[in-house]
Amino acid sequence: MTRVHSIDDMPKLVGSDLGVTDWLLVEQSMIDEFGRSTLDMDWLHVDPERARREGPFGGSIAFGFWTLSLLTHFSHQVGMWPKDALFALNYGLDRVRWTAPILVGSRIRMRCHLQAFEPRDSDRYLVRTLNTVELEDGQTALIAEWLGLFQGHPVRKIADPAQ
Repeated sequence: MTRVHSIDDMPKLVGSDLGVTDWLLVEQSMIDEFGRSTLDMDWLHVDPERARREGPFGGSIAFGFWTLSLLTHFSHQVGMWPKDALFALNYGLDRVRWTAPILVGSRIRMRCHLQAFEPRDSDRYLVRTLNTVELEDGQTALIAEWLGLFQGHPVRKIADPAQ
């Protein structure tokens, strides 16, 4: 995990790209595991032979929600998490669009753009990023505005030694 920025750095980075991830090879085993874990064994995703024969894409494709779930993995690669954040929580998604199917065997990566970083109460910060998952052939597969809450380290009160 890359953590290069501090919480204090983040407001200065608003409006810029935080980074682009390494390429990730989409393997059938990943898609199969996601289908099993979500109880969704749709043949277009988990049956490569049938998907090749009967499907519209010439093979099996990744689940859209699998792709969306990779934002967390990818966010660690681009340094979205400040090094002094204690933890982060998902806060929501304002807009998600799946714009192209991802064929198994393709390679994908994510580009992350910091749209906003706003202080909240109790050393919390609302972060808004625009995340674009790209296919190696140049197509965009997913665009998502993602909201998160970062918790900075709480200020610890030091006991007065005179008391």
